[in-house]
Amino acid sequence: MNLTASPTSERIPTVEVLGTPISSMSMDDTLLKIQSWIAGTDSHLIVTADATALVIAEEKPRFREVLGKASLITADSVGILWAMKRAGCKNPHKVSGVDLVAKLVALSAQHGYRIFFLGAEPGVADRAAERFRLQHPGCNIVGTHHGYFPADSDEIVAQTIAKAKPDILFAAMGMPRQEEFILRTMPLVGAKIGMGVGGSFDVFSGKTKRAPVLLQKMRMEWAWRLMLNPSKLSKVKLLPKFVMLILKNKP
Repeated sequence: MNLTASPTSERIPTVEVLGTPISSMSMDDTLLKIQSWIAGTDSHLIVTADATALVIAEEKPRFREVLGKASLITADSVGILWAMKRAGCKNPHKVSGVDLVAKLVALSAQHGYRIFFLGAEPGVADRAAERFRLQHPGCNIVGTHHGYFPADSDEIVAQTIAKAKPDILFAAMGMPRQEEFILRTMPLVGAKIGMGVGGSFDVFSGKTKRAPVLLQKMRMEWAWRLMLNPSKLSKVKLLPKFVMLILKNKP
């Protein structure tokens, strides 16, 4: 199974932010694109990028290479949306990992998509899967596995995932670990879609509460996550660097 190269070959409308092509598609169009890929024969890496991701790409050429192999990179933060507007995109759309997970799980109940949950602490992915099964009866989550294993065990874990024959692999192991795992093991796993989803399983399992709807509408989810988990301060500290990098680039 081949891994596709870049979003430009798929004619996805994008806006370049710090050298990275960010999709300007709506959530509905994004889901249609993903469904078309599931119906196809190739494998696709999807990255849901926040400002931190692009700073990491500036600092780590290896991760820049990973982004270059993604079929789709979506805007997953207020900072990315701001940068897209500054680059001339009048109506950028936020397409977050947590929302994509929820919508694709719901679609799996309708279309039978086979989904595998990989990542988070032991037991978290299991609880997330069980809660989804209650919320969306018939959703096709075919397996789970925690994310606490060393990189030298990637192939062993991938072989376990492959036995479940997933169409979609959601990996929640933090960036860039999750994307690197997907790229390294996709030929073995054979999923049509591989997507890093960060802390999504913590939210869906109930371990972490998602921000109230009002804060979501105000695009202040980052502040809520920081309040619940002060360890994320290291990520927040990268935001000023992101802003400076954007301001140095003429719109």
